[in-house]
Amino acid sequence: MKTYISVSVLILLAMTCVIVSSCKKDKTKGCKDPISINYNPNAEEDDGSCEYAGLGGNVTIVAYPKHHGDETRPYNVYVKFNTQQFPGENPALYDLQITADTTENHIEIENLKRGQYFIYMTAFDTSIAAEVKGGIPTIVTSSSGEIDLNVPVTE
Repeated sequence: MKTYISVSVLILLAMTCVIVSSCKKDKTKGCKDPISINYNPNAEEDDGSCEYAGLGGNVTIVAYPKHHGDETRPYNVYVKFNTQQFPGENPALYDLQITADTTENHIEIENLKRGQYFIYMTAFDTSIAAEVKGGIPTIVTSSSGEIDLNVPVTE
C-alpha cells in the first residue's frame, strides 16, 4: 500500500511539473536600456542587443548652423552621444569636438553609429558681426548614409 501511495505521489508530482513547465510563458527578450536606439519597453529580460551612439559606424551628419534661417560660418561642433538633452555649453561635457574648415558652410560629423545625439554648434554671423550658438537633438536610425541637419543658433 505504501508503495502504491509513493508511486501515485511521484506520478502526481511529475504531472504537476510538466503542466507548470508547459504553462510557463517565456519572458519577452530585448534591449532594456532606454538610451539605446533599439530600446524595447516591453522587454522583461535583457538579451544583450542594445545599440549605442558613438563612433565606428557608417553615418555622416552634415551640420549647418542656421541663424534666423540664414547660413552662418561654423566654428565648432560638439557632439554628445546617447542623449537628447542639452549637456551645457562647456566643451568638456561632450564626447566629440570638430573644428570647422572656414571655407565651408557646414561641418561633417563622420563615422557615426545608429543612436541618440545632441549636436551643439558655435558659428559667426557676418550680418550682425557676432558669435552665435545653439544645438538640437537628433536620432540616427539608419546604419549608413548622410544626413543633412540644420542646427538653430542664436546670440
